[in-house]
Amino acid sequence: MANAIISPQYCAPATHPIDLIITTERTVRDNFTIRDINDNIVFTVKSSLVTIVTPRQHRFLFDANGNPILHLRRSLLAADDCWKAYRGESTEPKDLIFTRKRSSLMQLRTKLNVFLANNNTGVCDFTVKANLSGQSWNVYIGESNNVVAQINKKLGTIVSREKFMVTVSPNIDYAFIVALIVTLD
Repeated sequence: MANAIISPQYCAPATHPIDLIITTERTVRDNFTIRDINDNIVFTVKSSLVTIVTPRQHRFLFDANGNPILHLRRSLLAADDCWKAYRGESTEPKDLIFTRKRSSLMQLRTKLNVFLANNNTGVCDFTVKANLSGQSWNVYIGESNNVVAQINKKLGTIVSREKFMVTVSPNIDYAFIVALIVTLD
């Protein structure tokens, strides 16, 4: 059974994991290109320019055809590093898919809790934990030891861009995992 959060069409087949490469384009805005191992574009992420007038950071996840899938929004005034994901380009509460925030303000290594929109238990649905160096992360189901995605950051150089190498387990929504990754920085 597939664990669709964004859409069943983005769930990896049951027979094998999905490997993705996320390239960061650091300019005035942070944009990302997500490719499969055959170098096909799977998604793109465009960021809006943050201004004093709009103290929010916005990122938009698009499919390979340029159709909007998600609107990721972060308040720069929030102390808990909170991102909210909405369907399409919406910010309406009815279109909320998930909320991602730090588990606590004081952390030796990053731990993020993810709550799906219909969760009102106070217990997170997914957890993202960094290793001590902060260069790799695992995504777990809730507070369990069940890893559903592994993320490794490859630092860029003057001539190469920063990359995330991602492996998403079978039956897991890889659009959801990509949305989490582009909120890590």
